[in-house]
Amino acid sequence: MSSVTQLPASQTARLDAICASTSIIPVLVIEKLEHAVPLAKALVDGGLGVLEITLRTDCAVEAMKQIREALPQATIGAGTVLDVDQYRQCEEIGVDFVVTPGTTPALFAYAANSEVPLLPGVATVSEVVTGREFGFRRFKFFPAEANGGAKALKSFGGPLPEVKFCPTGGVTVDNAADYLALPNVICVGGSWMAPQSLIDQEDWAGITELTRQATQRYPR
Repeated sequence: MSSVTQLPASQTARLDAICASTSIIPVLVIEKLEHAVPLAKALVDGGLGVLEITLRTDCAVEAMKQIREALPQATIGAGTVLDVDQYRQCEEIGVDFVVTPGTTPALFAYAANSEVPLLPGVATVSEVVTGREFGFRRFKFFPAEANGGAKALKSFGGPLPEVKFCPTGGVTVDNAADYLALPNVICVGGSWMAPQSLIDQEDWAGITELTRQATQRYPR
């Protein structure tokens, strides 16, 4: 690969700093815009300051804008980014990092030249090796449980000792420990501290309490 498409080491360092600040990244699907700020505040109040807002709903971009304005201390990631156009949109609104469920060479190449770091989604060793060709060493393992879970990630460590992961997809309060015990896991992504039932009820205090329990069980 040419040097133009090689990921700067500073991007890996920025991702490491983000992941080092938390053991859990809440992965959020915001269905109603009016829920965005109170949901984010409930999570931050409970001790989780790094949030991934997925681009799965029509209000996701505006939700990230409002959360950024209301909670400038939070670290905002844009999730479920599927193409370069969406990546550019996320850059424009000033997110701190971008997350993809899977990653194409076009996304790897674009991200390598972006000021906003990418946590690229992978499910196989082959995908990791493709990312390595662009200079990437940090990945989202997704969907984690469906692709072999902690046992699979442990096996990745042999041929890829310098690569580290944030597993997401099927990670729960009970199995998070299996992932976090691995030397090649930097943090996990999950949604158990913000169940849809509590969001629908607008039970922000309940979400804060679940978040506190999560951070107490899995402190950074």
